[in-house]
Amino acid sequence: MAKKKAAAEPGTSDDTAAPKAAPYMVLARKYRPSSFEGLIGQDALVTTLRNAFATDRIAQGYMLTGVRGVGKTTTARILSRALNYERQGVDKPTFDMPEFGRHCTEIMEGRHPDVLEMDAASNTGVDNIREIIESARYKPLLARYKVYLIDEVHMLSKGAFNALLKTLEEPPTHVKFIFATTEVRKVPLTVLSRCQRFDLRRVETALLIDHFRTIVAKEGGTAEDEALAAIARAAEGSVRDGLSLLDQALAMSASKVSLERVRDMLGLADRGRIFDLLEQLFSGATSTALATFAALHRDGAEAGQILADLAEAVHSTSRVKVLGTEGAGADLSAEERRRAAAMASGLSLAILTRAWQMLLKGLEELSRAPNPAAAAEMVLIRLAFTADLPAPADIIGALGGSAPRSPAKPVHSPAATPAATAPTDTLAPVDEHGDTASQEDIQEDIQLDMGPPVAGATTLPSARTFAEVIALAGAQREAKLKVHLEEHVSLVRFDPAGSIELHLLPGAPKELANELREKLNSWTDRRWMVALSKTAGAVPIGQAQREREAAEIREIAKHPAVAAVLKQFPDAHVTSVRPLPTASTDETGTG
Repeated sequence: MAKKKAAAEPGTSDDTAAPKAAPYMVLARKYRPSSFEGLIGQDALVTTLRNAFATDRIAQGYMLTGVRGVGKTTTARILSRALNYERQGVDKPTFDMPEFGRHCTEIMEGRHPDVLEMDAASNTGVDNIREIIESARYKPLLARYKVYLIDEVHMLSKGAFNALLKTLEEPPTHVKFIFATTEVRKVPLTVLSRCQRFDLRRVETALLIDHFRTIVAKEGGTAEDEALAAIARAAEGSVRDGLSLLDQALAMSASKVSLERVRDMLGLADRGRIFDLLEQLFSGATSTALATFAALHRDGAEAGQILADLAEAVHSTSRVKVLGTEGAGADLSAEERRRAAAMASGLSLAILTRAWQMLLKGLEELSRAPNPAAAAEMVLIRLAFTADLPAPADIIGALGGSAPRSPAKPVHSPAATPAATAPTDTLAPVDEHGDTASQEDIQEDIQLDMGPPVAGATTLPSARTFAEVIALAGAQREAKLKVHLEEHVSLVRFDPAGSIELHLLPGAPKELANELREKLNSWTDRRWMVALSKTAGAVPIGQAQREREAAEIREIAKHPAVAAVLKQFPDAHVTSVRPLPTASTDETGTG
């Protein structure tokens, strides 16, 4: 009796032991699609494969590409299941699979003997591909097709790719290849050309939110729409990343997912407070903005994430500015759309784009800063003090409008001839300090400005001035000759009948006269004489042009509007003077 009593005690008999609970399966695996209907956001792929199966146009190889978590491996398994779908009354590749067939469970769990999954990251060599080639000769054991599913195929070596080419192009009728990769650019074109390629897209935020809402309901939990939107934004189009975050949020909040808990989990800032901070920055309220930033940081938001959220708010506001309220994005709430629209109505696109650039630059600085919070505060201070700074054109307009260009004053030389003071078609560049640019820069600028050779240049009857001779050298794309004539010769005499006398300056080649004579003889219809003189004549045309430009700049700097700008910006200076467009060339119709 005692023995029977002991046997009846709990825990002493196998018959009375409680059944062992099944291990927990994460949401990303539990809700992995098993049919094409379960794939979200991949309509192009689903439509193409549906038509291919309906018309029996099934390829021997498929290449699935896309970022992480969009369903490449899942799609490969579903495709393998469709190729080998078999149940009562169905014995051919089938797209519509309302229920599991004979091989479906094993295929979806990755343990079917005829659907061979291989990770190319750990099987990169020729020997691994040789095993595939050898086994491909034999027919499948159970299923209709022997399917080789190679994940991260871009990790294969060059030799492995080459070894696979022949079998991939002309495989046995019972063999299919399905490749998946996140780096399709690393896959050789010889492999891509043998496959049908499908680019799996990032899933849109609205689709992710609906998907997450369905899963939360199946799990018996509740979730705020704003919380699901925050998780979807953090997932960046990846279903697996989003489900992992949702799994974590359900565990953290006891199946009641709230926006506050999600923000704490992800280190995010409240979107409403982000818009508050942005409005404070654009209004120049620096102290208030720094206090708001400090509060956000104290509540758990990372400094870099705050700047990223600010950049996202600027982007949404810019979209509203350009596209209207509907262009704000599906992930914004009604209140956020209203605030973005209100902000867009009071800000110019130039200010928004400048804020975007400053925030991007600030994010780069944060990655190098020893104290990210301090670096973020410096970015906010910079943004607040420049948010309402007008554009340079607005400053000039406020100070008196555009400054007119004064007439050029020619620079005369005692020995100058009319040819020496005639303007050339190319100006010698001057750097920001007023110094002459280097010879290499001059040649490069001239070569870019010359354009194509003048049609019919060989039929020009004459060159009437030395300036026209230089222009003709430029039109014929003789950049070095043009620079030498502008900078390294002094004109002593010029006769339009065909005689030129030059004095060579330092830097001019000794054969310059012969080269000029031969070029002119070939460009014009008559013979030229080019002589050298030991006596200098006029200053080089390039030097005369620079002196004339310097005189123009000195005179234009005296204009009241320009002088006011230079006074406001002490480091600024006038580098060049350009003519205003005339009424005949003004394309705006305003004259």
